[in-house]
Amino acid sequence: MVLKTREKLIEVARQLFAHKGVENTTMNDIAAASDKGRRTIYTYFKNKREIYNAVIERESDNIVEKLREVQVSNLPPEEKLKIGLKKRFEIIAQLSTRQDSIRTLFIRDIRRIERIRRLASSKETEILNSILDEGVKTNVFDPDQAKRLPALTSLLFQGTDYFNLKADSDEKANAAMFINDSIDYIVQGILLK
Repeated sequence: MVLKTREKLIEVARQLFAHKGVENTTMNDIAAASDKGRRTIYTYFKNKREIYNAVIERESDNIVEKLREVQVSNLPPEEKLKIGLKKRFEIIAQLSTRQDSIRTLFIRDIRRIERIRRLASSKETEILNSILDEGVKTNVFDPDQAKRLPALTSLLFQGTDYFNLKADSDEKANAAMFINDSIDYIVQGILLK
């Protein structure tokens, strides 16, 4: 029950932040929208900043969870890498198209999306390194190229995340081809020849 209440408060706050903006959402708004009293909210969160941090953390965890599914699959390393990269590129693109999206929440301040990215980045790198290590150990990936890939993908993700938050639908349609080409280029470049 405690976890359900906390999760409900986070989800309600996320929706309100997206709709009204963080600055324009009050603790009273969250209490009213969640059908909980302010006292209940303060049982779980000290203030609005703490609720906001929980929203950020949840979005970061959602990114990592989708990548972890690929990591633990029984696919060969090159397929894990290809699917993992594709999923990661798609995550922010999908979030930016939702009506109640975090795009609305973060579009005014790119530092907010950067915070989610930083929280997820170390976990993403850990997952990527696991896939790369598996590929190197099975003589599928070139070890030198595998060492270079985490820094490259971090920059690539950061750029595409920013692009997805700012681009219009026509620009995003063209970006899909760029993303597929990038994934093919990365996978072909890391394979042991």
